Amino acid sequence: MNISMLSDMAAEGFGDRVVIGRADDGLTARRLRELAVGGAHLVRAADADAIVYLAANGPALPVALFAAARAGVPLVPVNYRLGEAQLDALLANHPRALGIADPEHGEALRRAGLPAHSPAEWLARAARNPGRPAAADDPPQPVSPQPVSPHSASPQPASPQSAPPAVLIYTSGTTSAPKGVLLRHHHLVSYVLGTVEFAGADPDAAALVSVPPYHIAAVSSVLTNLYAGRRTLTLEQFTPDGWLGLVREQRITHAMVVPTMLARIMDTRGLDRSVPSLRALAYGGARMPVRVVETALRVWPHVDFVNAYGLTETSSTITVLGPREHRTAVASDDPVVRARLGSAGLPVPGVELEVRDASGAVAAPGGTGQIWVRGEQVSGEYAGQGTAVDERGFFHTRDQGRVDRDGYLHIEGRADDTIIRGAENIAPAEIEDVLLDHPDVLDAVVVGVPDEEWGQRIEAVVVLRDGVATDADALRAQVRGMLRGSKTPDRITRWPELPRTATGKLVRRDIVEALAADRRTPPGGRRPTGTRP
Repeated sequence: MNISMLSDMAAEGFGDRVVIGRADDGLTARRLRELAVGGAHLVRAADADAIVYLAANGPALPVALFAAARAGVPLVPVNYRLGEAQLDALLANHPRALGIADPEHGEALRRAGLPAHSPAEWLARAARNPGRPAAADDPPQPVSPQPVSPHSASPQPASPQSAPPAVLIYTSGTTSAPKGVLLRHHHLVSYVLGTVEFAGADPDAAALVSVPPYHIAAVSSVLTNLYAGRRTLTLEQFTPDGWLGLVREQRITHAMVVPTMLARIMDTRGLDRSVPSLRALAYGGARMPVRVVETALRVWPHVDFVNAYGLTETSSTITVLGPREHRTAVASDDPVVRARLGSAGLPVPGVELEVRDASGAVAAPGGTGQIWVRGEQVSGEYAGQGTAVDERGFFHTRDQGRVDRDGYLHIEGRADDTIIRGAENIAPAEIEDVLLDHPDVLDAVVVGVPDEEWGQRIEAVVVLRDGVATDADALRAQVRGMLRGSKTPDRITRWPELPRTATGKLVRRDIVEALAADRRTPPGGRRPTGTRP
């Protein structure tokens, strides 16, 4: 299987429908295929072994994705927000790539010795190099059957899985150095075929995607929306006003956001939140505060909400909490059913899920453990490191969670985030949920900070509404009243905002470092991280 098959099906099934960009001047499914064929011709002419994409999201991304597929090389979308040293290190892994970069990032490609095309130049050159127009006459022709290694310029031995990869996405590196995740064509195609109905979208359906191109959701949204026949737009810079305005202007029917975006839309005062065209809103990438989704369900009762949980290594979504579950949970008096509003839902078709306890055995319903998944869409493969799946084909997500009596998955945070205070393991998510229940708390994080006596102490950072007088003692009392005393934060600090990635993930290591440095500040010294609330 090759993802170009999805483009071919769209071009043949609804070729004149605009599928990328604005309704009045966007790319039709047929034009997208033509540009991808032209882009593949450019890749072959340059003898490139990858397309490195170092630009904002936009029409150039889907063209690059399908051009790479037709040329038989991977697309490598790179985080343009990285520092110069990190960026240079990643680009050094791809010395034979063809580069696409915004003008402000073109210098990084030139430092790496790569040809640099702006997105506009890439599209124009693809349009001037149509190659062979018929998809059937233009099968993918890999430059090299080996995946690109992030540790050397030399090809590595072929994976036992089908080669070459379709996409290489570097993880965010919020807790460690980024790793290159290899997603092969059969992973991505399996995900699309298992979750989307071909041409199932109405002709007027339009999706707004607000994630950067180096996130798996950007790649998966191109594939799933195209296969469904839904026009896709991207929003480069998010603001609540800008997002709402574009939804109304382009009559967006489906949208995808990260939790911090929905929180800002719901919490910003004075906004016109009317979205008459919006039918469905998907969210994911980080934990959604229950307060925020409850508010959104009240503000937009006509909208179907979907919580999607997945990882880069799993080709995107592996569990879904659907619209009916959202409405049932928020209306229920049963605490188990109501708690599902904060869950990640049920596995998608073709995905098996296990929660394993410390001994490696499958935990009983309600028992907390490590989350493992298996399925055709699951890769679990890293460039230069090989596969990370076990002998049964399961991949360790490194997330902690539990499955309730009816199979709903509840995420309890990353395994690496667990706080070990004395001999007790404490999940930060449990404490964060209590803090976020406070009406004045807009955002919260709980971390373990090194401590000589306890190993780690519990510290929290909160973002409060402007002008409120809530103090740390009141917040600590709320936690103590809901949880036992050993889970009460030793200190709660107020910051104006929390450090997050572009996809909403907390950068916990930066928070721990800042709190530890704050503790070390001598009397009269400058406090670097904010003050107690």
